[in-house]
Amino acid sequence: MTLGCYGLVQVVLLPVAVLALAVSGRPEGWTGLVPLGSNKGVNFKPFPGVHLRQETIGDDFLSSVAARPKRDPVHQVDDCIYTTLEEGEFYSKAGTRRVGETCGIYINADPDQLIEIKFNYFDVPCENGGLVVVVDGWELSGEVFPSPEDHPKDLKSRLNEYCGRRKIKQAFMSSQNAALIQYRMPSRTASFSFSVRFVKNPTPCNILLQPDETYTLRNYDKRSNCSVSALVPAAVNILNINVGVTPSRNRGLEFETGTIYKVRAECQKRGLDDYVQIGGSNGLDNSNMQIADTLCGLSSKPGSHVEYIGCGTTSVRLVSSGGYDNSITVHLKKLTENDINSYMSVVCIPDDIELEEK
Repeated sequence: MTLGCYGLVQVVLLPVAVLALAVSGRPEGWTGLVPLGSNKGVNFKPFPGVHLRQETIGDDFLSSVAARPKRDPVHQVDDCIYTTLEEGEFYSKAGTRRVGETCGIYINADPDQLIEIKFNYFDVPCENGGLVVVVDGWELSGEVFPSPEDHPKDLKSRLNEYCGRRKIKQAFMSSQNAALIQYRMPSRTASFSFSVRFVKNPTPCNILLQPDETYTLRNYDKRSNCSVSALVPAAVNILNINVGVTPSRNRGLEFETGTIYKVRAECQKRGLDDYVQIGGSNGLDNSNMQIADTLCGLSSKPGSHVEYIGCGTTSVRLVSSGGYDNSITVHLKKLTENDINSYMSVVCIPDDIELEEK
């Protein structure tokens, strides 16, 4: 299901409380992958082919994390929906949780890191639907980050399914700084443990970024679609841009052109297929995002160009043909309640909000 998303100019009457809840009603740090204004829980629908039943989880999707804590070697996974920014060993047992409940362990590393997962112990019987799925990326409500359009692997190869009582020798390595373990325990005695290690990534492409951070997105002279996303409504400030100007492997030809906005018309006239999209969406898949602006060019001083994105996920997406050495530096700052009274570049409306027309 594609979540509805509308620009502000298209909305006749927008309940301000929807956006206010999005910017103030979540824990510090990660806000949560839930539609704006939702108070009914979120449908957790695994990937096609995983064969887990749809379950409902509450609004406390992500625990409060203000900063990355020191490494703790042992972690007990007690919550059905569990998130961590840490390395170490993790242990999960069905215990008192409802048998057959669909659960997820969401792992996030620094932007320039990959995530290695190794199972140390595994006892999840295949009978009665027991299954553990390691996902290359994050998934929620049928949407996935990174988008299938932007990921180097096809969707099927991003899933690793396991069940039974066995020793799993294979180590899993993510393609970005986000990975997920989805699982369903068929009995109260089912359990598994695994180790998480963060590995340096010399060419990060698709990034889940915590808000109030600055990041430079690059294409490394490659044909690729790369993005940086924050799971909050955010203000996007462009600090530096060099897109569609500097030929790959020939950086001596740089020259200041000034930033070009609304690039699909202007850059295509110049024969360019390299551009940056700024926008937002209710879900994880930024291919569904509502575009606030599209730009390219070269400028070390873009000025005060800021886009205010009133959506559950804020994204900056760099599309590169491979012919140019592209980069863009952005700062994503979580919106405050005061921001909603000013101009918003994009506002995403969840499906369960009814809009009134004058």
